[in-house]
Amino acid sequence: MKIICIGRNYSKHIEEMNSDKPENPVFFLKADSCILDRNRPFYVPDFSNNLHYEAEIVLRICKVGKHIPLKFAHRYYNAYTIGIDFTARDLQDKCKKKGLPWEVSKSFDKSANIGKYLPISDSDKLSNLNFRLEKNGQVVQQANTDEMIFTFEEVISYTSKFMTLKMGDIIFTGTPNGVGSVSPGDILEGYIEDELILNTKIL
Repeated sequence: MKIICIGRNYSKHIEEMNSDKPENPVFFLKADSCILDRNRPFYVPDFSNNLHYEAEIVLRICKVGKHIPLKFAHRYYNAYTIGIDFTARDLQDKCKKKGLPWEVSKSFDKSANIGKYLPISDSDKLSNLNFRLEKNGQVVQQANTDEMIFTFEEVISYTSKFMTLKMGDIIFTGTPNGVGSVSPGDILEGYIEDELILNTKIL
């Protein structure tokens, strides 16, 4: 399985990162060893002094697809959750300044934290989904999926032009504004609507 992560998909996050709005979805990959699930704790790695959280809605791919037409893209995922794309911001900044790839800052072990999956039903309105991240009981990120620049279906259709999507792949669909640092002792809680989906202690 692979982990596809979409960048720059919320306008306010683009502003806070001083980036440009993309013409097409921007994506990068994380290794399968990045998965951190079942509310297990996250251990701050010793190679970073500025570790950031980035909360996102995550999709689970349910069948194989290549060059998926936009009108059929909704058939290719069957569950969703909230996740945290942990980022070693100090390493990322160094790589960007040197024009180097920055997988070292994104694809380290346990850097893709995911909550419990929710199955998709006909009543779900995923294009109008509220989600938030709380740090030590305070809301730090909050958004609705209708704020995304590229919809779930556009993301799936576009990425499938370049790589085959397979059953079990997951897609982090982009983070809103409010990203920030974490330290040992912090508690991160991810909510979809008002349901607690993810709970992670930072060690």
